[in-house]
Amino acid sequence: MASLVVKQLFKSLFSFFLLGLLFSDTVLSFRKTIDQKKPCKHFSFYFHDILYDGDNVANATSAAIVSPPGLGNFKFGKFVIFDGPITMDKNYLSKPLARAQGFYFYDMKMDFNAWFCYTLVFNSTEHKGTLNIMGADLMMEPTRDLSVVGGTGDFFMARGIATFVTDLFQGAKYFRVKMDIKLYECY
Repeated sequence: MASLVVKQLFKSLFSFFLLGLLFSDTVLSFRKTIDQKKPCKHFSFYFHDILYDGDNVANATSAAIVSPPGLGNFKFGKFVIFDGPITMDKNYLSKPLARAQGFYFYDMKMDFNAWFCYTLVFNSTEHKGTLNIMGADLMMEPTRDLSVVGGTGDFFMARGIATFVTDLFQGAKYFRVKMDIKLYECY
């Protein structure tokens, strides 16, 4: 009888030990704290966009794929795909350090508002890899924050904020946005 109790006790202890091993990863894991005042990387770039208008094939960096259906005066429904240069300064002809490749569409009937989804593709001596950025661009606001949702290469699994400031706007033909990128998770 005593040996049966010892065997049951041993089985119970062994089962608890295995369960402890199974769940030990969650017990030992912890969340990395993020200091919003101190990003791990900080960049400032300029994004240039020249919309194709039928006459500027050589210079265009974007094209409207779907034109507005006529539901308001704020380009609601217009869908644009782009591949524009990213420069360190305001000069469009400066050597690009990356390309912004993605799309945006106007998604508000009562005001100018767009939703961006794009990748910064770096291939310079300073940086290699990508940064993925997405979010709402409330164009009438002086500054807008979009999410940095990931990356590759030098920016592997990066997360942070890309703050947009419209630097220059020339109708529907050209705009330049200053992007202030702060990464808070860097690996």
